[in-house]
Amino acid sequence: MLAMNKYKILGTAVITIAASVVFTSCKDKRSTGWEYAPNMYEHIAYDPDQKNPNFKDGKTAQVPPAGTIPVGFVKFDYPNTKEGYEQASLEVKNPLAMTTQNMTDGKALFTTFCSPCHGVSGKADGTVVAHGFPAPPSYSTGQSSRGGAMKDLTDGKIYHTITYGLNNMGSYASQLAPEERWKVVMYVHHLQTL
Repeated sequence: MLAMNKYKILGTAVITIAASVVFTSCKDKRSTGWEYAPNMYEHIAYDPDQKNPNFKDGKTAQVPPAGTIPVGFVKFDYPNTKEGYEQASLEVKNPLAMTTQNMTDGKALFTTFCSPCHGVSGKADGTVVAHGFPAPPSYSTGQSSRGGAMKDLTDGKIYHTITYGLNNMGSYASQLAPEERWKVVMYVHHLQTL
C-alpha cells in the first residue's frame, strides 16, 4: 500500500509538471523567454542622431569644447604653404630612432600606400604610371616641383608632403598616423640613396 501511494504521488507530480510546461509554453508565441543580458537587446545609450535631455540643446552629438585635442593627436604647426614647407624643412626632424623594425615598417607602409605611384624602388614607375597617369619624380634622380633634387629632401619636407599632399598627390594624413608617416620618411631616405 505504501508503494502504491508513492506511485500515485510520483505520477501526480509528473502530470502536474508536464501540464505546467505545456500550459506555459503555449501562452505567448512572441515571447523569446528570459533575457540573459537585456542591455544587449535594449541599449540604454543614446544614438548620435537621437534627442538627449541631458544637454541644453537636446543633441546627443556634441562639439568638443574649444581648445581640446583628441587623445593621441600630434599637432603639426606648419601651414600648407610654400613657406610652411620650407619652415618644416629647417625645423622638423624625425623623432624615431633608426632601427631595423622602423625601417621594415616603413618599407611595408611605403609599399602599401606609396608604391602604386612612386614604384617599389622609388623610381616613379608604379602601376598608376603604367596606366597613363603622370609620373612623380624619382627619389634618386628627379627634381622636386618646389625646387631642388628629390635626393636632397629633408625629413620636414617629406613629412609635410605626406601630411598635406602636393600636385597630384593627395594628403595621406587620414591613412597614416604620425608615427607611420615618420617610418615612411625613414624609408624614403633609404630610397634616395639607390
